[in-house]
Formats: sequence, structure tokens, C-alpha cells
Amino acid sequence: MIQCPMPRTILVADDDPHIRQLLVFALAKAGLETIEAADGEETLRIAESRQPDLIVLDINMPRMDGLEVCRRLRAEGGLPILFLSSRDDEIDRILGIELGADDYVTKPFSPREVVARVMAVLRRTAAHPPAVDRAAGAIRHGRLALDPESWDASWAGAPVPLTVTEFGILRTLAAMPSKVFSRDALIDRLRGPGFALTDRTIDSHVRNLRAKFAQAGAQDLIETRPGIGYRIGPCSGA
Repeated sequence: MIQCPMPRTILVADDDPHIRQLLVFALAKAGLETIEAADGEETLRIAESRQPDLIVLDINMPRMDGLEVCRRLRAEGGLPILFLSSRDDEIDRILGIELGADDYVTKPFSPREVVARVMAVLRRTAAHPPAVDRAAGAIRHGRLALDPESWDASWAGAPVPLTVTEFGILRTLAAMPSKVFSRDALIDRLRGPGFALTDRTIDSHVRNLRAKFAQAGAQDLIETRPGIGYRIGPCSGA
């Protein structure tokens, strides 16, 4: 079992007491302190009062579901969140990550897998190198335009709403159009407050970006280099 080298407190939020018991036991074996919550409202109260280092958050909870809990927490700051979902479909996964979740696990799951993913997110958030420079000048690449000062993105003059993480990924790619970024390289560029990522969430963010820009007429926003990573596309609209 992986051991956490530093004291960390994990809030386990799930309405199923059996699942909470399994996770609390596994996390404690890994050297992590735990707090429990059985519904969404209790999760928010505990998160505010106890300030945990990470929340393991079930999507389907009474008295406020996990998605709404995530929205409210993300409005206040960058507390790391790992979603638990009983619905094994892409909509839940992408929606959760769009809201700012750092990773997800679908039920049924192995407690060891949850612990490993918790540890991975904690490692990502332990170091806080500077995130993307917000004051850098505007970037134009083909029909794509990015304004890092206002965090606005547009395609052929039409605005495209993006999350903070989506904007950061796109800005990183567009700032160096000839470079192919591996997933780890993107994580290294973006990690820090508000940018806690794992390699598997990068793919979901890229899918989100492609879908959003496709609605604006962009079919060549990001190129995939199999086995390597991603590069900004020509952004010509083709």
C-alpha cells in the first residue's frame, strides 16, 4: 500500500455508509486522516469548517448532488476533488471534469485504486509552480484568438466559453504551435493552484475543447500525435 509522507486530510462524501467505511479504512492504511459526510449539504459544511486537502465526492447524493457541491466549491477555490460515479458514461465524466474535478473513479471500484488516484492528485497539488501567465499578450493562430488577461477565447470572432483548465491547455498549445506536448508536459505547464490534473483527465479536456470549438465551425483545433501527445492544429476551419 502506498504511504503518504505528509499528514493529509481526506473528506469522504458518499451516502452509502459501506462505501465510506471501505474508503476510510483504505485511506487510513495509507497514512491519511479522514472525515466523513453523508450528503451534499454536510459536505459543504465540513469542507468549509475543516479545510480538507482533498474530497472524494460521490455524484449521486441526497440534499445536493456532487455536481452542485463541486460547482460551489470551485466558486470558492481550488480544493482537489476526485469524483465517484455509479454511472459509467462519458457525460458524467466530462461534466465532472468541466466543473473542475481532478480525477474520477467509477463504481464498482477497488479501494486501492481510489487510494492510488488520491495520492496522484495530492502529489500534483503538493508543488505549486507558477501557472499560466495571465498577463501575457493575446495569441492568434489561424481563426483562434486567446486573451490571457480576460481569459476569453474566440473562433473567427465568435466567443467560445471555456473553463479555466481548458483555456490553460489551449493557450499552452497555441503559444508554441510547432511543439507536440505529451500529457505529462501539459500537466507540468499547468499544474499549480486551480490546475490539479492527472494524465487521464487531459484527454477529457481535449475532447471538451474539440466539441466546443466544433460547434463554432472548428474541425482542426487540436491534432493528436499517437503515442506522443497533442499539438495545436492549423485552426483554419477545415
